[in-house]
Amino acid sequence: MPDVNLPDLSLPNVSEAEFDIPDLAKLGIPGASTHPPRILLLYGSLRERSYSRFLTLEAERILRRMGAETRVFDPRDLPVVDSVPPDHPEVAEFRELSLWSEGQVWCSPERHGAVTGILKNQIDWLPLESRGVRPTQGRTLAVMQVSGGSQSFNAVNTLRLLGRWMRMFNISNQSSVPKAYEQFDEAGRMLPGPLYDRVVDVMEELIKFTLLLRDRSDLTDRYSERKERAAKERVTADLAVLSGAASGR
Repeated sequence: MPDVNLPDLSLPNVSEAEFDIPDLAKLGIPGASTHPPRILLLYGSLRERSYSRFLTLEAERILRRMGAETRVFDPRDLPVVDSVPPDHPEVAEFRELSLWSEGQVWCSPERHGAVTGILKNQIDWLPLESRGVRPTQGRTLAVMQVSGGSQSFNAVNTLRLLGRWMRMFNISNQSSVPKAYEQFDEAGRMLPGPLYDRVVDVMEELIKFTLLLRDRSDLTDRYSERKERAAKERVTADLAVLSGAASGR
C-alpha cells in the first residue's frame, strides 16, 4: 500500500530562528546508529475531509524536516481484526511497517469519549509477540487527538494506555486539537498558532527520545522473558540429546 502523498513539505508556520533539528551530536550519543529515525504514523478516520489525517500529515511534514524517514499507513483496506488470517497482504504489510519503525505516532478523533474503531483496529492487528519478535516493544510513541468540540484528552489518554500495554515508550508531550474544523484550511494545512506549535514540540520530543532509545534494547530486556527463553533452550537441548541417543542405537 503506498504512503499518503505529501506534495507540499513546506512549513510556513514554523519560525526558522527557533526551529531545531535534533541530532546525535547535540544529544551526546557516541557510537549510536546514524540512519534517520524511522517513524510510522497512524490515523483514525476514513472521511474525505479527515482532521486526524490532516494532523497526521502535518506531523509527518515536521518529522521529515527534522530528518526522519516516515511512513503513513492508510487503513482504508485493512480488514477487521481476526476476520482474515495474519498472512493477509494488508495485515502483513502493516506488521512489517511496525517492525520497520523505531517510533510511532498515533492520532485519533475523539468519538463517544474514546478512540475510533479505525484506529483501534490497527492497534489490535499488532501482536505483542509473533515468532519471537515483538513489533512494538521498545519503540517510542507520540499520541495526538482531534475533537469536534472543546478540548478533551479522552482519546490521548486511551492511546497512552494502549501504548503502555504494547510495551512502548510513551513520550511525555502530546497534542489535543479542539474544534479541529477551525484549525485547518481548505487544503488541509494546519493554521499557525499555539496548537500548531504544540505539534512541533511533540514531534521534536519524539525524535529526541527515538534517537536516545532506539539502540537500547537492554532497557526492555526482562527477567521473565530471559527465564522463558532459558526454559525453551533447555527443552531444545534435551530434545537434541534424546534425538542423538535414539539415532545411535
